[in-house]
Amino acid sequence: MSIGVRLAGVLLAGGAVLIVGCAQTGTAESAGRSVSPGATSPAPTPPIMSATAVSPSAGAAPDGASAAPATPEPAPVTRRPTLRFGAHNDDVKALQEKLRGLHYDPGAADGKYGQTTQLALFAFQKVNRLKPNGTVGESVWKALDAPRTPTPLVRGGKDERVEIDLGRQLLYVYRDGELALISHTSSGGGYKFCTTDPGATTQRCRYAVTPTGDFNTGRRVAGWDKGPLGSLYKPVYFNGGIAVHGYPSVPLTPVSHGCVRVPMHTADVFQTLVGTGVPVHVRGKA
Repeated sequence: MSIGVRLAGVLLAGGAVLIVGCAQTGTAESAGRSVSPGATSPAPTPPIMSATAVSPSAGAAPDGASAAPATPEPAPVTRRPTLRFGAHNDDVKALQEKLRGLHYDPGAADGKYGQTTQLALFAFQKVNRLKPNGTVGESVWKALDAPRTPTPLVRGGKDERVEIDLGRQLLYVYRDGELALISHTSSGGGYKFCTTDPGATTQRCRYAVTPTGDFNTGRRVAGWDKGPLGSLYKPVYFNGGIAVHGYPSVPLTPVSHGCVRVPMHTADVFQTLVGTGVPVHVRGKA
């Protein structure tokens, strides 16, 4: 073979190397077929793009179409537990702490749903226009999230005062112009009864009514005070023999002889909050 031919072969080989380096797979050269000098090379095969190169951007649809918006996952619905008398768990404790923060008196935040917590819940339900049944359901949880504040019964009342709402059977204590205590009560039941007053020899009959008006706190007893109609726990008298006092039974209806019953534990709290000579405003009708 002549030198010229050998050089042509080298040049041809060099050209082939150069073509292999730039061309894509599928050409005649890359397939190993020889190409005659001067012959027309076959059209190169269209480039094969990698999947990564042709993938549309995130969220984009092919061919310029609009991508359908992703459907958001619905938020999980969390139902809060129903609590009833006798329950004992952390949910009860959370309820007690919430009531205490709103100035009700559920007693110790011990997670036990007993009578003191039930009576505090009665008060909360009445303030928030709910049926006072002692059951903590969804309506109570919602009210606890956005609780009502009682409207004062007396406009321009003194910063230290007691208000008693006979119509709703509720008692409010204000200190420094702010609510300090809200309590469920049971006032005079309206029935007729007869008793012999101290120092009298004959009975006197009257109706069990808690009179409305404006009074002031007076005599108090640190423990039980025995009277002609029974014993009163930690009474604070504000109108003759009528007092705010603790009693083991404080039902949802007015049943007392005229006094204002509050739960036993609340009577302890009441005496620590209310001094002597504090105004007591009694409004409404039982």
